[in-house]
Amino acid sequence: MAKQKASLPVIRRRVGGVGLLRWAVRVASSILLWTALLQLSTFFGLPRLPLRAARPSCLGNRNGSATASVVVSDEVAGLAPPAPPTRRLYRSNGYLLISCNGGLNQMRAAICDMVTVARYLNLTMVVPELDKQSFWADPSDFGDIFDVNHFIYSLRDEVKVIRELPHKFSGKVPLSMQPVSWSSEKYYLRQILPLVRKHKVIRFSRTDSRLANNGLPLRLQKLRCRVNYNALRFTPCIEALGNKMISSLRKTGSFVVLHLRYEMDMLAFSGCTHGCSNQETAELTRMRYAYPWWKEKEIDSEKKRLEGLCPLTPGETTLVLKALGFPRDTRIYIASGEIYGGEKRLAALKTEFPNIVRKEMLLSDDELRLFKKHSTQMAALDYLVSVASDVFIPSNDGNMAKVVEGHRRFMGFHRTIQLDRKKLVELIDLFEDQELSWDEFCTAVKELHEGRMSQPMRRKVIPGQPKEEDYFYANPYECLGPATKRREKLKHTET
Repeated sequence: MAKQKASLPVIRRRVGGVGLLRWAVRVASSILLWTALLQLSTFFGLPRLPLRAARPSCLGNRNGSATASVVVSDEVAGLAPPAPPTRRLYRSNGYLLISCNGGLNQMRAAICDMVTVARYLNLTMVVPELDKQSFWADPSDFGDIFDVNHFIYSLRDEVKVIRELPHKFSGKVPLSMQPVSWSSEKYYLRQILPLVRKHKVIRFSRTDSRLANNGLPLRLQKLRCRVNYNALRFTPCIEALGNKMISSLRKTGSFVVLHLRYEMDMLAFSGCTHGCSNQETAELTRMRYAYPWWKEKEIDSEKKRLEGLCPLTPGETTLVLKALGFPRDTRIYIASGEIYGGEKRLAALKTEFPNIVRKEMLLSDDELRLFKKHSTQMAALDYLVSVASDVFIPSNDGNMAKVVEGHRRFMGFHRTIQLDRKKLVELIDLFEDQELSWDEFCTAVKELHEGRMSQPMRRKVIPGQPKEEDYFYANPYECLGPATKRREKLKHTET
C-alpha cells in the first residue's frame, strides 16, 4: 500500500508533464500558423491593419520639452503584432554610409537608390545621414522624420541596416566619394564594389540621382518602390498630425492640393523673377551668389520662363485653375513654405478661390511649435496631405512634384495635373495682351491638359540624356499592377 501511495506523485508528475507538452505544442503551432499567415499576406501584398494612434504627444510638455510619440500598441488594441520578414543571411562585403543632400523628397529618392545599391552589392548599410548644410539648415536626423525601427526591420529580408558602425571602425576614416550620376548597376559592381572590399567602409557624400531611371533589372526597380512606399514611413508623430490635417480637410468633402513652389530659395536658385520688383530681383540675385553650390549665376529670367523652366507665379496659377474649370468654392490646400512676397502675392488667388487652407489653419500653435525650424518635417506633413488629396497640382516640376506624382500613381492613379508650363506661359501672355478671349484661353488650357492627368503610360526614355527623360519616381511603371499595365498597353497601342 505504501508503495502504491509513493507512486501516485510520480503518476501525477507524468500526467502533468504530458499536459504541459500538449499545451506547448498547441502554442508553438499557433505561433507558426500566425507567422505563416503574416508572411503569406506580405507575399501577396495584402494590406496590414493600421496602427491605432492616440492623439499625438509630439507636442511636448507644458514646459516645452518634447516627449516621445504615444501609439497604442497592437497588443493593447487587441491585435497580434505583425512578424518582421525573415532576415536575409549573407556575407557582407563592407559598410555603406550615405550623406543625403537636398530637401525631403530628393533625400527620399536617394535613400531608395542607396538601399538598392547596398542590396545589389551585398553591403551592410548604416542609417542615412540627412542634409544639414543646405539652404534650409534643418538639424533633423533620419529618426526625426522617418520611423527608424520600421525602416530597419521591414528591409531585413533584403539588406542589413544598422544604426551605427561597429566599434572596431570607430577610429577609421572611411573612403569618401561621389558616385557618378545616373549610373547603372554595372557601374556599382565594377567600380564601387572593389573599393568597398579594399577599404571595408565607404561613404557616399552625395546621393542625388546616382542610379539610372531605366535599364535596371526588374527586381532592383521593385526594391526601389518597396523602400519608397513601405520602408520609408514617417514617425508616428508626423503620421498622426498628417492624418489629423487630412481628416479636417475631408470634413467638407473633396480637396485639391496646390504645390505652389514660389519660395525664396526656388526663385533665387532658378533665377525666375517674372513679376518681381527690381528690389526683389536684386535680393534674389544676391542670394544666388551667396551659395557657392548653386552653380548657375547669370540667368536670363524671361528666356527661362518662356522655355517652361520657371514655376508659375501665384497670379498665373490662379488663371490656370479658373481656366481648368475649378469652381470658386473649391477647397485648396497650399503645400509650400513661406510664399515669397507674402500675402500680397496670394491676393489674386484668394480673391478667386477664397476657400484657401494652410497647415497653420489646421493645426494649433502648440502642434506646429516643434516643426517651426524643421522645414523637412514640415515638408513631410505637406507630403502626406498631397498624397491623400483628390487632385494634386504642382506649379513646378521639382522633386516633391515628381515623387508625390509617382506615389499617387502607385496608389491607383489618383489625379495629378501636370501643368505644361512652356505652353501655358505663351497662352497667358496672349490672353493678357488681349490676343485671346477668355473663352478661347479656357478652351486652349483644357485641351492642352487632356492627356496630362497621370494616365497610365510608359516613361519616356532618352538614351544618353537622363535629365531629359522621365524620372523613375514620377512614374514607377515596373511597380504597378497587371490591370494598370493592361490599361497602359492599350493606351500605348492607341497612340
